Amino acid sequence: MANHPSAKKRNRQRLKRAARNQHAIRSVRTAVKAARLALAAGDPSAAQSVVTEASRALARAASKGVVHSRTASRTASRIQSKLHKLATG
Repeated sequence: MANHPSAKKRNRQRLKRAARNQHAIRSVRTAVKAARLALAAGDPSAAQSVVTEASRALARAASKGVVHSRTASRTASRIQSKLHKLATG
């Protein structure tokens, strides 16, 4: 346990940031999972909006530093390519 006042403050800050990051990570995971389920259903028109929302959530999380930018880009690229394959046949 922190004893020095500055160490106590750092611990409080750490807990706040961890909670904020966990919320953002959960939101991204939920959006990506919904996109993957929509793609698995096989209807490209229904999956379009869900995939777009997942890509936006990934970009938002990457801009805040919650998710690494390359991880977000890679995940968005994979779901977009699956949507393209589904749409083109």
